[in-house]
Amino acid sequence: MQYLEIGQIVNTFGIKGQVKVVPFTDDVERFEELKKIYIVNKKQRLEVEIENVKYHKNMVLLKFKGLEKIEDVEIYKNCYLEIDRKDGKPLEEGEYYIVDLIGLDVYSDEGTHLGKVDDIYNTGSNDIYVVKDELGKQILLPYIDDVIKEISLEKKKIIVHLIEGLV
Repeated sequence: MQYLEIGQIVNTFGIKGQVKVVPFTDDVERFEELKKIYIVNKKQRLEVEIENVKYHKNMVLLKFKGLEKIEDVEIYKNCYLEIDRKDGKPLEEGEYYIVDLIGLDVYSDEGTHLGKVDDIYNTGSNDIYVVKDELGKQILLPYIDDVIKEISLEKKKIIVHLIEGLV
């Protein structure tokens, strides 16, 4: 079974077992549609039921069934939240799950292998693809039409146009 990361618990909130979550989804109201979620750390994947969803300053506040006080949830600080891939929302054309892009080979439109997608983060205006070569050198590529020319999950590669100032 494949999983999709949809957020990270960054802190507790109040004393009644709520957690503060940084969402990894553009659609934060998505959390309201979920019944169960997985709390994941290096050692375990714990399935929990969502009892309540609220919002606070670009964060999602979650309350899980059976976790009633701060002591029950503070051990999950910095853990990631995942859902079953089958519970993911259907994507529009041109949208991708980050998990599917990590590890793809990146080539310039002149055929030069630049490395693999190592990470993707959002700056607010657009996503930034972190491409790392075999020596560990990084290139940061903005996800804009002038730069990202083609993404092929089937071929496991991305074609980019290096505009002046990127490398």
